[in-house]
Amino acid sequence: MTRRRCTLYCALLLMLALAPQTRAADEHILLQSTTSTQHSGFFDAILPRFEAAHDIRVRVVAVGTGQALKNAADGNGDVVLVHAREAEEAFIAAGHGVARHPVMYNEFVLVGPREDPAGVRGSPSAAAAFARIHAAGASFVSRGDDSGTHQRELALWSAAGIRVDPAALPWYRDSGSGMGRTLRIAAELDAYTLCDRATWIAQDAPGDLAVVHEGDPALFNQYSLILVDPRRHPHVNAPAGTVFIDWMLSAEGQAAIAGFRVNGQQLYFPNARDFEKP
Repeated sequence: MTRRRCTLYCALLLMLALAPQTRAADEHILLQSTTSTQHSGFFDAILPRFEAAHDIRVRVVAVGTGQALKNAADGNGDVVLVHAREAEEAFIAAGHGVARHPVMYNEFVLVGPREDPAGVRGSPSAAAAFARIHAAGASFVSRGDDSGTHQRELALWSAAGIRVDPAALPWYRDSGSGMGRTLRIAAELDAYTLCDRATWIAQDAPGDLAVVHEGDPALFNQYSLILVDPRRHPHVNAPAGTVFIDWMLSAEGQAAIAGFRVNGQQLYFPNARDFEKP
């Protein structure tokens, strides 16, 4: 009987000793993010560094920004990393997010057939470039998925004074897909499309597409982090989510972002400590 008690006691001590390590190893957060960060290889490069430092696993759901915010509003996520400021601020105002933290940026680029049938090159602004595509009736492929890229595209059409409707305009098509597939469709159709710079570099210029307009301040592309509000969704892993956000905003995380490159080119530029550009 004494030997049995001793065995049970030792087993209990072993369980208690192993319990903290088991909890730490199983700890994770669900990150709702964009197809651009996924398709560019950003998470494959960044997340292992965070996970090694904090023993918190990050599970990524890569969808368009609109869907990522909807998923998080439904309680399916701990943190979001997206790029549509107005939608992010509306998400927080509705009580779904705690605070918005700018973390990095790049830019959108307008790409199209290398021969540029709409004469977009040399346009004085992105809105003027879109106006030339409309005037020429040149093929354009939209993501059509309420992603951050799609929202910016619609804003640029609006700035050009143009209302686009796939049902009414034969040259305007919705892909209903992520950025990588949208680029491939544009290449197949010799069409124009709006693309984030990171995916453009990572996809290595599919088909005969080329950048035909860039550098306009209206193409500035800010990414931000938001913790899903645990007051709305008590199951949110707020402690681990906060650790992730703090790491991304820290000197270490910002250096990791700056160090991520594809084909020798930097894809994202950290700006957690800078004033956000308008």
